[in-house]
Amino acid sequence: MWTRSFSLYFGARTVSLLGDAMMPVASALAIGEYYGIAGVGYVLALWTASAVLVMLFGGVVADRIGARRLMIGADAVRVLTQGTIAVAFVGGAPPYALLLVMAVLSGMAAGVFEPGVYGMVPLVSDDPQRANATLKIAEAVTQLTGPALAGVLITLTGPVVVYAVDAATFLVSGVCLLLVRVAVPTPEPSDVLSDLRRGWEEFKARTWMWSVILVWVFWGVLVIGPSVPLASQVIGSDYGWVMAALGLGTVLGGLVAIRLRPRRPLAAGAVALVGYVPAPLTVALGAPLPALMAGHLLGGCAMAFWSVMWSTSVQTQVAPDVLNRVNAYQVAGSVAGMAVGQAVAGPVTTVVEPRAFMGMSALVTAGIVAALLLIGPIRRLGRDPLRAAEEPLPATACATT
Repeated sequence: MWTRSFSLYFGARTVSLLGDAMMPVASALAIGEYYGIAGVGYVLALWTASAVLVMLFGGVVADRIGARRLMIGADAVRVLTQGTIAVAFVGGAPPYALLLVMAVLSGMAAGVFEPGVYGMVPLVSDDPQRANATLKIAEAVTQLTGPALAGVLITLTGPVVVYAVDAATFLVSGVCLLLVRVAVPTPEPSDVLSDLRRGWEEFKARTWMWSVILVWVFWGVLVIGPSVPLASQVIGSDYGWVMAALGLGTVLGGLVAIRLRPRRPLAAGAVALVGYVPAPLTVALGAPLPALMAGHLLGGCAMAFWSVMWSTSVQTQVAPDVLNRVNAYQVAGSVAGMAVGQAVAGPVTTVVEPRAFMGMSALVTAGIVAALLLIGPIRRLGRDPLRAAEEPLPATACATT
């Protein structure tokens, strides 16, 4: 698996994920200090909404010119946005309008970057599940170290250094991607609307896929979206350590996913998601730090295993020539609910106490597991790639760059 291309891609993802892992803690502490929980929620929501708005077009462009090229451009934009925020914090509280503008630009860059994250894996590895699990472990390690590093840097140096380090991670990521050599599509002549329709047809032809995304919208609105603003407020200064425990749990989940290859990957992943219930539940109960860390350790393990099962299913069940477009639809649907959840995190605290909302999130998580297992196509989906009942159109020729 450790070819030159995969090694470079692994390096690119790992270093950029480290910067990403620092940002929730940095945003919650740096922006929250000046603009409160609502200010944090609006910035995160605007970032997510911007990503969703351009994601579908990012998938189309990635299928036309190759995901690698588009991802390099997105990294360049994020070097600029995160560097600008770092400079803005030099004088103290940055203008909130500037934070919103940078959130839009950074979100748009992330939106065109994200479809390629899934699409690149089959191009750099012949074993997508093992590659996904390895990348998930790297993500987990960054989640383990990133939040703690952000907390330390905020305490010792302030937000300027945190955002500067984040900008540097995107620079390193872009350089690594520049050195990767993978096959790129040679698409048949078509227009953007035709490409979007083709991606939509491929997406809706897979009942298991759109069913998961439909369920995931509720997960984003009621669980994942509000979790950072609300949990950081409830937990306070220990939030970085709790997120580090979540990262350690993700390492364990990735290790399990490397070894375990269930015949029904999505069903197995859904069952594993039961382990996420303790994460919001311990926050809701006001548990002491050891219990909070244990709950998030288990939650990280559950989420990592589900994520690997989901990513591998998408990559093995969709033809390469439309993979980025289909990824764009499924990722956009997944994060749309998250944007709503982030936006309502501030206003909801005026009517519902944050701990009470986190208790509801624990109940919703249990309901999500039940819903996934009740949907037949999700429960029955096997490991065999490109099932005959859902065979896509033939892939186009490829050229090497």
